[in-house]
Amino acid sequence: MESPKSTNDHCGESATKSVMDNLLGLLRIRVKRGINLAVRDVRSSDPYVVVKMGKQRLKTRVIRKDINPEWNEDLTLSISDRDHPISLTVYDHDTFTMDDKMGDAEFHVRPFIEALKMNLKGLPSGTIITTIDPSRSNCLSKESSVIWRDGTVVQDMRLKLKNVECGEVELQLQWIDLPGSKGIL
Repeated sequence: MESPKSTNDHCGESATKSVMDNLLGLLRIRVKRGINLAVRDVRSSDPYVVVKMGKQRLKTRVIRKDINPEWNEDLTLSISDRDHPISLTVYDHDTFTMDDKMGDAEFHVRPFIEALKMNLKGLPSGTIITTIDPSRSNCLSKESSVIWRDGTVVQDMRLKLKNVECGEVELQLQWIDLPGSKGIL
């Protein structure tokens, strides 16, 4: 009598394949700095940023006693839906109580991903591909340009925080292609 074949031999492989089939690629979000963030402690705040998309949640390190912090920290999200918004929330770290919310913002990556689809090879570095103006439907505090820079597409943006008296956060987006993923085309 033959022994039954294990059904688990390729289980992990097929699960990985189905994730890769839906994955467009990776989005590297450089959280550059906070500008004029709200004071939540006596004279300052201990801010950090949480970036969320779907079930993914990433955070920067805490910077102590600074309402104009410079994180210059890269957070990387897996992108499988170009229409899913990315949310960003700034918190004030507290040791003995719940962390205080210091505002939030949301942004969309569709214009950035659309620019990635274009054939940009041969363009001079610094070429502006598209510009997104601030509006009621986004949290941009000033226009944001998608730029071809040194052979890659980048987008610098400054987001005005909502649900707070003041504060902005500067980000830079950069795309990472993944071999074996669905891709953006």
